[in-house]
Amino acid sequence: MCSMVKTEELYYQDAYLKEFEGKVLSCEKGKGDSFLVVLDRTAFFPEQGGQSSDIGSISDAVVTHVSITDGIITHVTDRELPVGECVKGIIDFDHRFSNMQQHTGEHIFSGIVNSKFGYDNVGFHLSDSEVTMDYNGVLSDDDIHEIEALVNRAIWENVEVKCEFPAKEILDGLQYRSKKELTGDVRIVTVTGYDTCACCAPHVARTGEIGLLKVVSCQNYKGGVRVSILCGKRALEYINDQLQVVGQLTGLLTTGYDRIVSSVKKLSDENYALKGELSDCREKLIEYELDSIDKNKENVFLKKEAGLDGNLMRKVVNALIETRSGYCGVFSGDDNAGYKYIIATKGEGKDLKALQNMLREEFGAKGGGSSAMVQGSMGPVNVADVIKKCESF
Repeated sequence: MCSMVKTEELYYQDAYLKEFEGKVLSCEKGKGDSFLVVLDRTAFFPEQGGQSSDIGSISDAVVTHVSITDGIITHVTDRELPVGECVKGIIDFDHRFSNMQQHTGEHIFSGIVNSKFGYDNVGFHLSDSEVTMDYNGVLSDDDIHEIEALVNRAIWENVEVKCEFPAKEILDGLQYRSKKELTGDVRIVTVTGYDTCACCAPHVARTGEIGLLKVVSCQNYKGGVRVSILCGKRALEYINDQLQVVGQLTGLLTTGYDRIVSSVKKLSDENYALKGELSDCREKLIEYELDSIDKNKENVFLKKEAGLDGNLMRKVVNALIETRSGYCGVFSGDDNAGYKYIIATKGEGKDLKALQNMLREEFGAKGGGSSAMVQGSMGPVNVADVIKKCESF
């Protein structure tokens, strides 16, 4: 049975192998329109150790994912392959090489963190969109900048990266990083002068092939930190995207890149001041409006433009109920987008919770409050109908 035969792992023989030949040992129906193909040998690296799998093709079948269980490597394909047939596998090497850059960069970064700060890498994730490492200790912004500089120095030194399965007597004498206790054959990846770590993934042959490492973010996580990095082409694309944003901002602000922060702060301060002036003007206009309302009118509901400040809405409602015993409220919004509202009363025998239930049942309102004041929101509605219903409640 093919299930008793472990797949020959060609990626351990040559991480740069792009094409290979193998024999189909089994092909079973997978989920949906997929098939699960097992070969006698493969250069496709399966998902493991926190890293996403290789992709590519086998003959005319597209390989979308690869997994390993008990030494058997399974390829997820989009079509069936005949059992017993000799096939040609082709690795998507751009994808493979990007993963090699990211993973080797991570090794250098984690090795420096361990040697300099004594922290362990307790979590690692390498997908097509991100690379994250979790460390069991806190790193400051200055620490991160220093580590990033040291990693890039290691990259530019172009030192050798060795991947090997040492004999047991040699392995027993090695000091190497590992997230768990290992038995049997252990693959050791050594970045000369920077790190020695147990790892199953393909790596670049020399650090210069990484090109560049850029830290994207660092945040507190489970008592330590989670660091996100990008290497090689991914790092270059990230930096280019950031520079494009900076270029657009310098154009919009008609300033140099070194004055963007001060220019944005100036705009923010001006915007804050203008919002304050607008709020004062709105408040004065509403005061005029309140003065013009018949003082003998028991129930008063106002419809205002969208975006009215909640504090101002509450202030208006409180002013209305000071001289009235009915329900008073403010609806802010428009019929197409919906409204937010605040309704209050000081009248005896008035039941705001019942009014809120009515709004919920008849107009789909969401919200809550007390017997003295309720607030909430509702979707698209004819607010004239809502106000009419509230006035007659």
